[in-house]
Amino acid sequence: MKYRTIANMRVSALGLGCMGMSEFYGATDEAQSLRTLEAAYDAGVTLFDTAESYGNGDNERLLGRFLAGRRADVRVATKFGIVREAGRYERRIDNSPAYIRQAVEGSLSRLGTDTIDLYYVHRIDPGAALEDTIGTLAGLVDAGKVRAIGLCEVTPATLRRAAAVHPIAAVQSEYSLWTRDPEDGMLAACAELGTAFCAYSPLGRGFLTGKFDSATPLAPDDFRSFNPRFTGDNLQANLKIADTVRRLAADKGCTPAQLALAWLLAQGDHVIPIPGTKREAYLRENLGAVDVVLAPAEVAAIGAALPRGIAAGQRYSDEGMKGLNA
Repeated sequence: MKYRTIANMRVSALGLGCMGMSEFYGATDEAQSLRTLEAAYDAGVTLFDTAESYGNGDNERLLGRFLAGRRADVRVATKFGIVREAGRYERRIDNSPAYIRQAVEGSLSRLGTDTIDLYYVHRIDPGAALEDTIGTLAGLVDAGKVRAIGLCEVTPATLRRAAAVHPIAAVQSEYSLWTRDPEDGMLAACAELGTAFCAYSPLGRGFLTGKFDSATPLAPDDFRSFNPRFTGDNLQANLKIADTVRRLAADKGCTPAQLALAWLLAQGDHVIPIPGTKREAYLRENLGAVDVVLAPAEVAAIGAALPRGIAAGQRYSDEGMKGLNA
């Protein structure tokens, strides 16, 4: 494993997104997920990402079981701010100080820990004063309940405004070969401020791995079944993107997933992809990306072959778009 830095914390260059172990991607299998978490740990992964809203707290509970006896060796990131009813995708956003104080105690309890290493604002509430939100989180840092503060899906202007109140250790947003929005100033702002950038869905929710079969219907409880990029004419157009990634990977002698992750790693030492999987085989494949070295000319050629804006369809349904780029 190779390593990068978030604030003063040394973390693996690839983290593990745990969301799909508890929700959104079809049937769950906690025994399988625990084996995958253990395999990640054994392979040197030290950054594990979850949120209170994933599985209505079940994902944090799962991670808490894994953490027992390993807590000192890993860094845990979780999030607050997206409030959902169990089993429903619809959400509201809450950044109120009272909710933050309630949420952090819930996450600490479910994770079985005294301190959260990285605590993200999952989505920005436009009805709450950002300074109050960050000030409340700063109080949690002072109290020792949180080590570092992060923001999700924000603009560079919001990052700078928040950083004026308290250092922001990390920004987490979607970033991949088919979602390149962070290149519109966010990556540069993070580098300037000493803020890490954690890229979620770095494999396009599995689409860029080349394993997606349009002839096989998605499970009804797989949220991709109503994601605009996975349906209708958008799906047919986007299959060409997967074909391009597959061709480029074959030329490089690696898998499509490894190429997509290696390209992200090459965007800067402050970029930390957090691919999610519940399967050990996919985990091991993803981790192989740290050994794929791309020359600057190769990085540029891959980016040119998959230009910004190439994906057909918006990133989420209208409900999921709430709070993005806030």
